Amino acid sequence: MTTTATATATRRQGRGGRERILSAAAGLFAAQGINATGMEQIAERAPVSKRTLYAHFRTKDELVLAHLEDLSSTGRTLEGALAREDIPARERVLALFDPPPAGTDPVRGCPFIDAAVEFPDPQDAVHAYAREQKLLMVRLVTGLVTELGCREPALLAEQLVTLADGAASRAMVLGEPAYGRHARAAAEILLENALTGTV
Repeated sequence: MTTTATATATRRQGRGGRERILSAAAGLFAAQGINATGMEQIAERAPVSKRTLYAHFRTKDELVLAHLEDLSSTGRTLEGALAREDIPARERVLALFDPPPAGTDPVRGCPFIDAAVEFPDPQDAVHAYAREQKLLMVRLVTGLVTELGCREPALLAEQLVTLADGAASRAMVLGEPAYGRHARAAAEILLENALTGTV
């Protein structure tokens, strides 16, 4: 076996296989969608053998769920901004409308909405997980606007997350990362009205 082949084999069999698989899946899912991405593509991008891939994830659905859980646990979603404790509650809410980090390409909107669209059956585990994250999002916003002293916090939270999800979707369709600025302006008015008692 050549030195290059030995190094490749060692890399494939070494630690971090699961992380490489998730990283490869994230990139491919964002670039071309979940259903359009094959397991062989992911194994090649990782790079790992198909045997290693299936040792970590028995099915593609299992990999998709792990991918979404990884995005959630690492804060790389709209919901991630809401859990930050280094900024005030109001800024956490408004961070929902911030553009993605520089260099993020392509603009893909909310990965949970994207996943729910590709797995439309409400009983599907992927769709169910996406729904749980969207419900978590509104609970987090409700807590933050309650902390701010806003009137009707549950209703306000629904309005704010609808704005955020809509802005993320339009940003993806239009390929305009900063599209959220329009929704942010509306969110600031909603927050101001809820705090001052104006209608």
